Amino acid sequence: MEDVNLARWSAEFEELMRRIGPRFARAEPRARVCDYIAGLVSGLQRKNSWWLAEHAGEAGPDGMQRLLRKARFDVDAIRNDLAAYVAERLGEDDGVLILDETGFVKKGRASVGVARQYSGTAGRVENSQIALFAAYASDKGHALVDRELYLPKEWIEAPARCEAAGVPAERIAAGTLTKPRLAQAVIERAEAAGLAFRWVTADAVYGSAKYLRVWLETRDRFHVLAIRGKDDVVIGFSQQRAQAVIAALPASAWQRLSVGAGSHGPRRYDWARIPVRFLWRPGRGHWLLARRSIADPRQIAYYICYGPRRSSLTDLAWIAGTRWKVEECFQQAKDVCGLDQYQARTWRAWHAHVTFAMIAHALLAATRAAGAEKGATRQSEKSASR
Repeated sequence: MEDVNLARWSAEFEELMRRIGPRFARAEPRARVCDYIAGLVSGLQRKNSWWLAEHAGEAGPDGMQRLLRKARFDVDAIRNDLAAYVAERLGEDDGVLILDETGFVKKGRASVGVARQYSGTAGRVENSQIALFAAYASDKGHALVDRELYLPKEWIEAPARCEAAGVPAERIAAGTLTKPRLAQAVIERAEAAGLAFRWVTADAVYGSAKYLRVWLETRDRFHVLAIRGKDDVVIGFSQQRAQAVIAALPASAWQRLSVGAGSHGPRRYDWARIPVRFLWRPGRGHWLLARRSIADPRQIAYYICYGPRRSSLTDLAWIAGTRWKVEECFQQAKDVCGLDQYQARTWRAWHAHVTFAMIAHALLAATRAAGAEKGATRQSEKSASR
């Protein structure tokens, strides 16, 4: 928290705790959740129940573990409160909703949803939990606003195992839900929470699911979604692979653009686009977008885009580049707020801890945004007085 004004953070913390306070039936868990979240943003080396309890002055972890597992409060209602808070603090009309997943490497088989599955975090197939997250990004800042734990097939096909881990009956009854299906629920909740997002962006796990793209288009939700090079796109009256379409573009089609600052300076790539689909709705357009590495032109990423007809190449490239902000959210939430440092095997405990970590991260983002806004106001006042 070195770059965060502590007085401002305290004010934001008190405001958000007042907001979620009515979700708790009793005073004890209401007070304990304040200690839990405060511990998540402290300088503790570890942020599991033992360390958080010690930070709060408690003799053992039982109270913190009871908060996650059994205390009476609606975890999803608190998630909705968080999304509404982010909408107020960071919301702008041209905001972007970013969908991505992250993995939590685990030992054993007891933790809900754990299985041998590919984890982008580990970069290989690993015994892990995988969860879909949504981040909201605007010029004011970015923060995580939602989460969905993915249940692999081996869990869905073992309802007794799911029940033992506390998976809700309705989730068991829903059967196998793909990650794009989970994304639809997340987007609907973001809309209900009042998040002002003009665009949706995500990687190829979601962009290659045509039904998700059709669903977004029926809702007139603008999107820039990554796809695989072997995915088909419609050019004229034929279908061609995305990589073949881009390979046929002339050198003049490419434009070098910077789409934001990275940890090692501006993120600069060569970008190109080509219209796809021969039937466009009034005022809307469809494009195949490509991003090519400057250092290695063989490295090309592909995107399907739907948006206002007047969207420029720079507009689409900027939206595609926004997806890096969710990676920043993951890194900050894990490194600073203990997102992955939990002892939570059940459905309820996992969602409680992750939601509290998201709150801690959002508080930091909102505090930085408030500081930047006040700084800009003071600068404006100084300029006006000259």
